[in-house]
Amino acid sequence: MSWSKLKQQLESFLCPALHGRVEYRATSYRYLPDKAGLCYISVDNKNVLNMSDRTGLIKWYQTELEIKNDSDIQIPVNHEEIEAVRIDTKGNVPEDRLQVMVRNRKISEYAKELLSAQASLSKSNFIVAANKFLSTSIEESLESNDILLNILALVDRRVGKKRILNMTEVMKLKHPIVQYFYELRRSTL
Repeated sequence: MSWSKLKQQLESFLCPALHGRVEYRATSYRYLPDKAGLCYISVDNKNVLNMSDRTGLIKWYQTELEIKNDSDIQIPVNHEEIEAVRIDTKGNVPEDRLQVMVRNRKISEYAKELLSAQASLSKSNFIVAANKFLSTSIEESLESNDILLNILALVDRRVGKKRILNMTEVMKLKHPIVQYFYELRRSTL
């Protein structure tokens, strides 16, 4: 889906009090494919949550290298994972190499999870989360551990006053940016 259609759909779900105050913005470079785009959510024309593709891959790679080079981190490899890679490679890879491949895949997954937990977000993450938000229920988005899904659900018009007021204790456990959008939404009630 194009950015303009995605933005239009997301903004159509904004609660009436936040319509015009909360905006989803994105930039990209058509003629410079090696330049990454930017994406941010602004409130009252101030960028509140910036998501940049520029450094995301570098941070992910650095995190992956740190995990690989840290001898204290032990990544267990089980037989089922080795068999899954063997099936993917059609059995043409030696046994010791299969273990290395499985370990590297798990390290890559752990690096992604670490970056996600550190709220290192990018434009591509936002687009994936926005599409997921549009195709799932509000309850799933509110209960999710994904920061972007939480934010999109909190500013949604389908979340009523009573539900917002009942979420006070749950919001204390969320990421600070999610808490910011929760307080923004509470201020409109």
